[in-house]
Amino acid sequence: MFRSMDTIVGMLYNRSETVTFAKVKQGVQDMMRKRFEERNVGQIKTVYPTSYRFRQERNVPTFRDGVKRSDYQLTIEPLLDQEVGNMGPQLTASHLLQRRQVFSQNLVERVREHHRVFLASLNPPMVVPEDRLTRWHPRFNVDEVPDIEPAELPQPPTTEKLATAQDVLARARSLMSPKMEKALSDLALRTAEPSSLGSSSLVLPATPPATPPAPLKGVSQDLLERIRAKEVQKQLAQMTRRPEQEQRLQRLERLPELARVLRSIFVSERKPALTMEVACARMVGSYRTAMSPEEMEKHVQLLSELLPDWLSLHRIRTDTYVKLDKAADLAGVTAQLARLARAEEVL
Repeated sequence: MFRSMDTIVGMLYNRSETVTFAKVKQGVQDMMRKRFEERNVGQIKTVYPTSYRFRQERNVPTFRDGVKRSDYQLTIEPLLDQEVGNMGPQLTASHLLQRRQVFSQNLVERVREHHRVFLASLNPPMVVPEDRLTRWHPRFNVDEVPDIEPAELPQPPTTEKLATAQDVLARARSLMSPKMEKALSDLALRTAEPSSLGSSSLVLPATPPATPPAPLKGVSQDLLERIRAKEVQKQLAQMTRRPEQEQRLQRLERLPELARVLRSIFVSERKPALTMEVACARMVGSYRTAMSPEEMEKHVQLLSELLPDWLSLHRIRTDTYVKLDKAADLAGVTAQLARLARAEEVL
């Protein structure tokens, strides 16, 4: 919504037109195929308070039916840095990109605040440094973050309006005949009775008190504390994991299956060693997921790094040869690789 609104405001502002909410609303709805109301403008102001200046102005040229020049309209002006020269600043493409980035950063910062509150509400509470946070907590549902409260926008000056029959009676009491005064009094009483009955009969359902979950029976408190501490350590590692660590962990999880594939290739080839190019090409063809030979070579190198006694690499002239111990127990090899992946997951 902000991106569409900024685009429409920029087009009108650069043409030196007075930007009104009615013009922006129509343009944004045409772009997004969604409703766009003043409430959404208030939410944008909450997230990015210094993006626009809002006013209520009259005598704004309008070509819409039902809107008079004397009516107040909400006008929008983008706040930009003043440029040197006589001409006013323009809302250029670089300005739009910069404002979009600021808006996105402000949105993420609001989610970070809710995330900090969520971490503090856990048992035990968790504290993650902001500079190390790379992803949200697994149980933190971003879709359930409270909606942004709209900021207050300028409203037209209030003029005294006669809304009820009692107001009319109080204003025109001196101008009415006794019969008209009595008729309006009866009308005011009749309209007040249903509303009072409706308000008195409306009873909000009582919300049942939240009951804490019952503790697990037969499980010692020390064991529960150890399980919670281990879970917190695992979640903390997930939230602070760097992209290169995440990539290494994904490769570690593939290694047990790749080890079985590589051993079957050596058994079928009946050779003590294979070149890296041939071994990776055979593994790419036998693995269940599509992977490039370059990526498969990184997995083979990681295998030789973790299990040098089972898999070794030998550089001879311009080629690299892969040598594998076919006599080793494959089940023990895959179990060791699985243990290494689990150990790395909590680091």
